[in-house]
Amino acid sequence: MENKSKRGLLRKSLFTGVILILLLMLYCMIFQFSAQDSEESGSLSRMITEKLINFINSVSGAHWSDPKRAELAEYFEHPIRKLAHFAEYAYMGVLVYSLWSQWLRRGRFLVLLTTGWVFLSAAADEFHQYFVPGRYASFADVLLDTCGGVCGMLFCICVAAICRRWRGRKIKRRKNMGV
Repeated sequence: MENKSKRGLLRKSLFTGVILILLLMLYCMIFQFSAQDSEESGSLSRMITEKLINFINSVSGAHWSDPKRAELAEYFEHPIRKLAHFAEYAYMGVLVYSLWSQWLRRGRFLVLLTTGWVFLSAAADEFHQYFVPGRYASFADVLLDTCGGVCGMLFCICVAAICRRWRGRKIKRRKNMGV
């Protein structure tokens, strides 16, 4: 039994190490994006939006004209930018919840810890942006990022519940079969 608990602790520690590395990489990426001045950040958003519009145009066979593609890219640039914010922090919510759920019992405290962590991370990111030329801090972005983190955490909670239910059914089938 002692050997099994050592393996479990080793597995938890390795998982924690991987999550910490991924979290550090995510923080570095977010910091780099936030450090871009308004012109650099805007041109990156435009480029990504234009590529997405061109991809949709080619896959759908719509054959939009150049002016139409430019109009669509301009229209969707802001929502795509906000969706990217949301996705970054959803990923953060997955990582933070996964990290802490290894060491803490599931429940209200874990949900509040994860939400608070993501909120503080988003607030720190916006505070950093305040000092970047041409950029500004937005509490609305902090809330959007926090919502992304909460959605990522809820995704983890749902997947864990499905896995527990599946494992429970598997064990019940084995018992019924007499294994």
